[in-house]
Amino acid sequence: MSVFHRFSITLFAFGCCIAVWWIVTSVGLVNAFLLPSPLTVWRALAELWSSGELLRHTLASAGRVGIGYALAVSIAIPLAILFSISGPFRTFVEPLLEFLRQIPPLALMPLLMLWLGIGEAQKIGIIILACFFPVFLGMRGGIAQVDRKLMEVGKVCGLGQWEIVYRIVMPSALPALVIGLRISLGYSWRALVGAELIASSAGLGYLITDAQDLARTDIVLAGILVIGVIGLATDFVLKRVCSRLAPWLASDLEMARA
Repeated sequence: MSVFHRFSITLFAFGCCIAVWWIVTSVGLVNAFLLPSPLTVWRALAELWSSGELLRHTLASAGRVGIGYALAVSIAIPLAILFSISGPFRTFVEPLLEFLRQIPPLALMPLLMLWLGIGEAQKIGIIILACFFPVFLGMRGGIAQVDRKLMEVGKVCGLGQWEIVYRIVMPSALPALVIGLRISLGYSWRALVGAELIASSAGLGYLITDAQDLARTDIVLAGILVIGVIGLATDFVLKRVCSRLAPWLASDLEMARA
């Protein structure tokens, strides 16, 4: 299926959803307070944009997501490689990470507030916890699937341990890694609202919770739509970058949709 056809189908699907939304609110099937019409939400978006509030909150959230995602990736990939080349280190640390993986990041928010304060570090810490494990597990899964014969060939050719990692393990693990990167990016936006729930004065999560307190469901929906659109856009950019740098990964990138 061509890109144009897929884009057309995507637009049609979103158009159908908006049409159903419009009909439901127009005939009064749902209270307008609970579900404002698309026009009301659009007016709220226009009002936020003209006042500069939407841009301010979006930039604050994008900065937190960008920093948290980058730190999570920069920690997860080296740690996964270290797990693969050091059995004693893996044996010692793996149970601790498995324990931590079972805990929702938001459950650690009280401790993060005590340890890191109520500033940016606590919010970025929540996003790091949400992003870390998809990348880490993706990288580990990719390394586990590397053909051992290729590594033996590398040893026979005189490659050192780190050369084998760089020339054989990393390229072989790339398909699983990019899936982890895409899933992790989605998790970062999911964790954003929770990260900005407490002690925030800017950000899309703050915008949504503040609008909830003011009973402005139109602004709540506007904030949710903006997060969804930005999430789609960043995922598209990441996918295009991966496709451009490694065209042979196109089919693997689609697996992350699941």
